[in-house]
Amino acid sequence: MVRDDNPSRKEEMDREAKVSVQPMKNGPYIIRGNVRITDSEGNELDVQKDVIALCRCGNSSNKPFCDGTHARIGWQESGSAT
Repeated sequence: MVRDDNPSRKEEMDREAKVSVQPMKNGPYIIRGNVRITDSEGNELDVQKDVIALCRCGNSSNKPFCDGTHARIGWQESGSAT
Protein backbone atom coordinates (compact mmCIF):
# COMPACT_ATOMS: atom_id res chain seq x y z
CA MET A 1 0.00 0.00 0.00
CA VAL A 2 1.34 3.43 -0.93
CA ARG A 3 0.88 6.10 1.69
CA ASP A 4 0.73 9.77 0.70
CA ASP A 5 1.42 12.00 3.70
CA ASN A 6 1.99 15.10 1.58
CA PRO A 7 -0.46 17.70 3.01
CA SER A 8 -0.60 19.74 -0.19
CA ARG A 9 -1.50 16.61 -2.22
CA LYS A 10 -4.21 15.74 0.32
CA GLU A 11 -5.67 19.26 0.05
CA GLU A 12 -5.60 18.96 -3.74
CA MET A 13 -7.38 15.60 -3.59
CA ASP A 14 -9.99 17.00 -1.17
CA ARG A 15 -10.61 19.95 -3.50
CA GLU A 16 -10.95 17.62 -6.51
CA ALA A 17 -13.40 15.40 -4.62
CA LYS A 18 -15.83 18.20 -3.77
CA VAL A 19 -18.50 18.30 -6.44
CA SER A 20 -22.00 19.72 -6.13
CA VAL A 21 -25.00 19.37 -8.41
CA GLN A 22 -27.76 21.94 -8.19
CA PRO A 23 -30.86 21.78 -10.38
CA MET A 24 -32.03 25.27 -11.32
CA LYS A 25 -35.78 25.84 -11.40
CA ASN A 26 -36.89 25.40 -15.02
CA GLY A 27 -33.25 25.35 -16.06
CA PRO A 28 -30.07 23.29 -16.19
CA TYR A 29 -28.14 21.31 -13.65
CA ILE A 30 -25.31 23.47 -12.32
CA ILE A 31 -22.26 21.33 -11.62
CA ARG A 32 -19.53 22.81 -9.42
CA GLY A 33 -16.19 21.09 -8.99
CA ASN A 34 -13.70 19.07 -10.94
CA VAL A 35 -15.69 16.56 -13.00
CA ARG A 36 -14.99 14.26 -15.92
CA ILE A 37 -17.74 14.08 -18.53
CA THR A 38 -17.87 11.50 -21.29
CA ASP A 39 -20.14 10.97 -24.27
CA SER A 40 -22.15 7.79 -24.79
CA GLU A 41 -19.11 6.09 -26.33
CA GLY A 42 -16.82 6.90 -23.40
CA ASN A 43 -14.94 9.73 -25.11
CA GLU A 44 -13.99 12.42 -22.62
CA LEU A 45 -15.42 15.86 -23.35
CA ASP A 46 -13.15 18.87 -22.94
CA VAL A 47 -14.36 20.57 -19.75
CA GLN A 48 -11.97 23.19 -18.47
CA LYS A 49 -14.29 25.04 -16.11
CA ASP A 50 -15.06 24.63 -12.43
CA VAL A 51 -18.75 25.42 -13.04
CA ILE A 52 -20.75 23.97 -15.91
CA ALA A 53 -24.44 23.81 -16.82
CA LEU A 54 -25.93 20.57 -18.15
CA CYS A 55 -29.12 20.64 -20.23
CA ARG A 56 -32.32 19.24 -18.72
CA CYS A 57 -34.82 20.36 -21.34
CA GLY A 58 -33.33 18.19 -24.09
CA ASN A 59 -33.35 20.98 -26.67
CA SER A 60 -29.83 22.42 -26.36
CA SER A 61 -27.86 22.57 -29.60
CA ASN A 62 -24.71 22.07 -27.50
CA LYS A 63 -25.68 18.88 -25.61
CA PRO A 64 -24.93 17.84 -22.97
CA PHE A 65 -24.29 21.47 -22.06
CA CYS A 66 -27.00 24.08 -21.62
CA ASP A 67 -27.21 26.81 -24.25
CA GLY A 68 -30.19 28.67 -22.77
CA THR A 69 -32.78 27.13 -25.10
CA HIS A 70 -34.97 26.22 -22.10
CA ALA A 71 -35.65 29.93 -21.48
CA ARG A 72 -36.39 30.68 -25.15
CA ILE A 73 -38.92 27.84 -25.45
CA GLY A 74 -40.48 28.30 -22.02
CA TRP A 75 -39.52 24.83 -20.82
CA GLN A 76 -40.75 23.99 -17.33
CA GLU A 77 -39.77 21.05 -15.20
CA SER A 78 -42.50 18.66 -14.12
CA GLY A 79 -42.54 18.11 -10.37
CA SER A 80 -39.21 18.04 -8.58
CA ALA A 81 -35.94 18.35 -10.47
CA THR A 82 -34.84 15.10 -12.07
